[in-house]
Amino acid sequence: KMDRLNRRTFLSSSTCSVSMREPDSQTEDVRQFVSFIVAEEEFGVDILTVQEIIRPVEITRVPHAPDFVEGVINLRGRILPIIDLRTRLGFPERDQDEDTRILVVELQDQTVGFVTDSVREVLRVKESTIEPAPDLATNIDTHFLRGVAKLDERLLILLDLDGIFSDEEAEALQGMEEDEADAAAAQGVAA
Repeated sequence: KMDRLNRRTFLSSSTCSVSMREPDSQTEDVRQFVSFIVAEEEFGVDILTVQEIIRPVEITRVPHAPDFVEGVINLRGRILPIIDLRTRLGFPERDQDEDTRILVVELQDQTVGFVTDSVREVLRVKESTIEPAPDLATNIDTHFLRGVAKLDERLLILLDLDGIFSDEEAEALQGMEEDEADAAAAQGVAA
């Protein structure tokens, strides 16, 4: 894993901006979030879960995968499931363009890529500006919403990506990752 300094350096060298200034010890707690756009809505995830941000690469489709799984990629020898956040969050599909990015995120015990429409920036958010996730309705699944941050002129929907999959879905993703790694290894032996 990247340590905190390397993650900041990486993100500041990409299209994101980051403030390297540390908060005063007398100020309130500040959290950092990577903000990104999906279906014209701005979302954020804790920067500590983001390993890197990459441009889209060729995705290998996996038969019988859930509809929100685009497939898998080989990222420097690691097989990663790629999740379409638009589909997972219930938004209509859209073709990828030059702004599309994949957030490579560490979730519990596996690494997953999430396709976003674009990545905006790294934001420093005061804890006091974060409200709990609203109860929208009983039929809407909101267990992966961490809360909503009130920024100067906009709201940032904070996602808890560890909660975005059910236990069964997480197991299926883990199995898909292992199956593809086994298939890649078998091809290497056969070649």
